[in-house]
Amino acid sequence: MSALPFVSFVGAGPGDPELITVKALRRLREAAVIVHDRLVPTELLDHACEGAEVIDAGKAPGRHCLGQAEINRLLVDRARRRGRVVRLKGGDPGVFGRLAEEIGAVRAAGVRFEIVPGVTAATAAAARAGISLTDRASASAVTFVTGSGHGDGDLPALDWGALARGRGTLAFYMAVSALPAIAEALTALGRDAGEAALVVERCGRPDEQIVAGRLGDIAERAQRAAVRAPALLLVGPTVAAASTTARHVAITAAAG
Repeated sequence: MSALPFVSFVGAGPGDPELITVKALRRLREAAVIVHDRLVPTELLDHACEGAEVIDAGKAPGRHCLGQAEINRLLVDRARRRGRVVRLKGGDPGVFGRLAEEIGAVRAAGVRFEIVPGVTAATAAAARAGISLTDRASASAVTFVTGSGHGDGDLPALDWGALARGRGTLAFYMAVSALPAIAEALTALGRDAGEAALVVERCGRPDEQIVAGRLGDIAERAQRAAVRAPALLLVGPTVAAASTTARHVAITAAAG
């Protein structure tokens, strides 16, 4: 007889396997089934207990090993048949991770669940660049924004005027394909093209890259650096400090 059906939605962190929480590791070691995303550090799967079923959900830009509906059904099925299931997601499961859809599926099926938060990409990227997302004097707010619309390079339906006028830090997730459009939209609506900007690619991984520039030229600099997904764009008054404090990581930036 298996344990009672239970799903733990667990944040794996941004890519550095050491940034996972103690509770998340405990859940991995207890799980009968682990369903993980493409961006989860493979080292974390070494913590699975002997006999655990490990399933790669494998979603990537332009490639879907399992559709979202299939993942939803899989979580319910494995929880009912095997008991404890861990749904291991990159970053924090509740930040642009389609968590609401998966919660809805297990809740509708009467399966109990919990959420174990993880370090999200924006906070990890700021830490790697040696900056704070907020500052009492200059950045009293930070906004997490999806950089991905429905089509490749499309902008999401947002209040771009409010984002341009805001006094604080903007963190755009999944920003690579729409990076030129994001910069153009913000500057066209009044955001300073000279404001400091960073693109952080594959944060916390061995092939991490940080590209520094200004809002007006960050898309061009990222293209020259051949930035690939996943990458995050940071824009704001505190970002300028990265040029003098982020010496422990490689920063790619043209002179001037």
